[in-house]
Amino acid sequence: MDTTLEIGKKLVSLCKQGHWLEAVDTLYSPDIVSIEAVEMAPGRKRMEGIKAVREKTLRFLKDVDIHSCAVTGPWPHGDRFIVGFTLDHAQKNGPMAGKRVTIEEAALYTVKDGKIVKEEFFYQMPG
Repeated sequence: MDTTLEIGKKLVSLCKQGHWLEAVDTLYSPDIVSIEAVEMAPGRKRMEGIKAVREKTLRFLKDVDIHSCAVTGPWPHGDRFIVGFTLDHAQKNGPMAGKRVTIEEAALYTVKDGKIVKEEFFYQMPG
């Protein structure tokens, strides 16, 4: 079984390569809980289950053009670790379509039985 630090290192490596779905598919528990800092869509601040988190990831990849993404960490603490992200991207749709924005965020991940069981995102939306 992988340690929390090993799982964190794998997640960081996959994210640095832009392999977001591979990270979800290989490192996340089927019962994953994902909590965003703000509502991403009505009723979508908290999501449960691998299907919902995978769909959220696919929707994100479809809705944005990523210009760059710096990933830092992991910083472990017991059964949790933090990863930092600096994401330079532009929305493809909606009122922010075509506008380039850089967002800094931290994510706190909780590990149980060798899988990520919870992810919590901390950020402030621009504007």
